[in-house]
Amino acid sequence: MIRNVLSIAGSDPSGGAGIQADLKAFSARGVYGMAALTALTAQNTQGVSGVHLVPAAFVGDQIKAVLADVRVDAIKIGMIANAEIAEAVADAIAPHKGIPIVLDPVMVAKGGAALLDPSAVDVLTRRLLPLATLLTPNLPEAAALLHRSSAETRAEMADQAQGLRALGPEAVLVKGGHLSGHESPDVLATAAGLSWFEAARVPTANTHGTGCTLSSALAAELAKGAPLHTAVADAKAYLALAVAHADGLSVGSGHGPVQHFHELWQMREGHSQ
Repeated sequence: MIRNVLSIAGSDPSGGAGIQADLKAFSARGVYGMAALTALTAQNTQGVSGVHLVPAAFVGDQIKAVLADVRVDAIKIGMIANAEIAEAVADAIAPHKGIPIVLDPVMVAKGGAALLDPSAVDVLTRRLLPLATLLTPNLPEAAALLHRSSAETRAEMADQAQGLRALGPEAVLVKGGHLSGHESPDVLATAAGLSWFEAARVPTANTHGTGCTLSSALAAELAKGAPLHTAVADAKAYLALAVAHADGLSVGSGHGPVQHFHELWQMREGHSQ
């Protein structure tokens, strides 16, 4: 049976992040993707130049319409934008118990533009974190949620992962891509303790949408019934290859997108030879 996954996030017209990245990742991981939009952005590989928010009530209406009709096997939550939208999302999904929820607390775009109103952080923490099966912040996002400075060491990463888990999510994956050095480790905090996932840093500027892609791949794996540790390992492996093949694309002059369909397109090229 093909699983159904709903993304609740913003739109990226350049196709590298947001809803567009989510739907590509869902398809690449073998699940049927759906999307409820929270915001329209004007952006490209060089940055975000504008944000137009969807009214909070209509965000809720989109989610409720899907949940009223379609079996949803997992939900990915990305850009929330403000407190009103955070409340509407929480109200819409809270009655539906048992659906795995991956919450990617999108706060700042790759180019530095703010994508979450500071006033929304408390609502996000109070309403959405307790609903999450897995929270996937990067280091600046983890620090912002905890009102601390950004982690600079593995020990600080581990401490912040445990601090975030105390706020309500079942598990927390703190992503170490912002650490200095050649490695990019992630740490997973669960009720059973901490697990580290090691990865080498790929030398490429084409990393637009990596957070969206990872959280969507995670939602897809959880929808398919994978245990959490397996889901993290498989999603990270998929993203690593998507980043490794990113330079095969030619999209924009800034932070280009990853290659979501690296496996499918390689297969196609192999058949055509």
